[in-house]
Amino acid sequence: MVSPLLANVDLHYVLDLWAQQWRTRHASGDMIIVRYADDCVLGFEHEEQAKSFLEDLRLRLAEFSLSLHPDKTQLIEFGRHAAERREQRGQEKPATFTFLGFVLICGESRNGRFQILRKTRSDRMQATLKRVKDALRQRLHQPIPEQGSWLRQVVTGFFAYHAVPTNFRALVAFRHHVSALWKRVLSRRSQRASTPWQRIKQLAHDWLPRARILHPWPAKRFDVKYPRWEPSARIALARICAGGAQ
Repeated sequence: MVSPLLANVDLHYVLDLWAQQWRTRHASGDMIIVRYADDCVLGFEHEEQAKSFLEDLRLRLAEFSLSLHPDKTQLIEFGRHAAERREQRGQEKPATFTFLGFVLICGESRNGRFQILRKTRSDRMQATLKRVKDALRQRLHQPIPEQGSWLRQVVTGFFAYHAVPTNFRALVAFRHHVSALWKRVLSRRSQRASTPWQRIKQLAHDWLPRARILHPWPAKRFDVKYPRWEPSARIALARICAGGAQ
C-alpha cells in the first residue's frame, strides 16, 4: 500500500502538474491524461505533439532519476479518427494496449458506431483462476456451504473490478471456469461417479452471483462538474481537472 501512495505523491508533482503546464504551452489539439499510481495513458490529437511530449517527458523524468519502462512504453495510433484513417488506407484496425488489467480495443457498438472496448486481460484471469484452483484444493473436504460462501466472495470480488461495460463475456467466462473448478474438486472427493454438471449448475445458481455489468459508462463516471484547483510547483496556480476518455 505504501508504494502506490508514494508514487501518487511523487508523480503528482513530477508528472501531473508539469503535464498541465505542457498542455497549456504546447498543445494545440485535444490532450488527455489518465494516470493511476505509476501507470499512465496519454492521448493526443496530433501525432507530432505526442512525439514531442514523449521526448520532453523523458527529459523531465531524468531530472528526478526516473525513466520510462522500455517494454511498456509505446506510441500507437488509436481512437476514432485513427480507426477511420487506417480503414481508408486499407490497413488493419489500430493496435490494442493494456491498462490496469484491461485490454483496450478500437471496436464498434451494436449500432455500428465507434466504441472503445475494454476486455479483461486473459493472463490476469488465468492467474486468478489458478489461485482459485490452488485454494480449492486446500478446501477439498470443507462442507459445500463453506466452499460456496468462499467462492461467492471470490466471484463478487472479481466482478467488483472487472464488471465494466463491454466486458460481459469475460464475466460469464470467469463464472463458468470457477464452476468447472468447483466441479473438479467435488468429483475428486467422491469415490463414485463425478459430480454431474446439472448439480454444479444448481450450486452455482445458489452460491455464485450472476454476471452483470456493475460500473457505469466512462462518460457518466468521469463527468466532472467541479474541477479542483491546486498550487503548482513552478507557476502560481495550475488547474487540474480529473477526467477520462471513452
